[in-house]
Amino acid sequence: MSTPTEFLNPTQTQDEQGRHPFLESLGERVRTLRSRKGMTRKAVAIAADVSERHLANLEYGMGNVSVLVLLQVAQALQCSLAELLGDISTSSPEWLLIRELLSKRSEADLRRARVQLTDLFGEGGSQLDRANRIALIGLRGAGKTTLGQRLADDLGFPFIELSREIEQFAGCQISEIHNLYGANAYRRYERRALEEAIQIYPEVVIATPGGLVSDSSNFNLLLSHCTTVWLQAEAQDHMSRVAAQGDLRPMAASREAMEDLKRILEGRSAFYSKADLTINTSQGDVQTVFEALRKEVREHLHLRT
Repeated sequence: MSTPTEFLNPTQTQDEQGRHPFLESLGERVRTLRSRKGMTRKAVAIAADVSERHLANLEYGMGNVSVLVLLQVAQALQCSLAELLGDISTSSPEWLLIRELLSKRSEADLRRARVQLTDLFGEGGSQLDRANRIALIGLRGAGKTTLGQRLADDLGFPFIELSREIEQFAGCQISEIHNLYGANAYRRYERRALEEAIQIYPEVVIATPGGLVSDSSNFNLLLSHCTTVWLQAEAQDHMSRVAAQGDLRPMAASREAMEDLKRILEGRSAFYSKADLTINTSQGDVQTVFEALRKEVREHLHLRT
């Protein structure tokens, strides 16, 4: 057995650390999972490659365990780190059974399950309402404003930029919302603006903020009430278009900024890809891309092209 990882912060006593509610709850979950598996503390300690003493400290909230030790304990208990840490999907047997049922399903199966659950619990709009609200998603510089306005004019729908609606609710610019009130406040304003847009407009084209997909609650609301279109583009095009709009901040540290943008795009692409339609705005000039967008949307809505 390797030398066990120490749990305690040397600047605090064991008793001081043991009082932290999170550590106590974590220890209780470890004890509960061990009991559920029918494993003794000694068996778990051997499987996790830690000493019984340190496992006991963990179970009674007496030490600030490292992430690596938690991973070893989770593997010994044949559960996920999420189950040890206590996310929402571990809060009841029903959650655990549902999670297990969905855990090995394909993306297509998960999408069908999400849509059916939305319908089951009445979270979505009618098919007609959803069809006639077109939401454009994608990173800044994808062309959501330019193409969105053209699409709205072509369909005879109103056009709104959700970012501008958020600023009206907050009474300040989006950058100030983040600086003054933080990301959580911004998400609340975003939710409020989206809910109002859905309530007011049965027919509309909406240009959404690039980060809306980062909030699962807001993105679920969008998917449930709108036909979504991902305006996809290459990272270099995103960068150059933002610069062309007069915002030179992304170019302040060109290489680092481009790497950051690529990571953001990579991280969000899995969510953007949930859209009903995808249009690559890097493949042609504005008119060519608009014609492709117009054709795809009209065919999706069963309108004459």
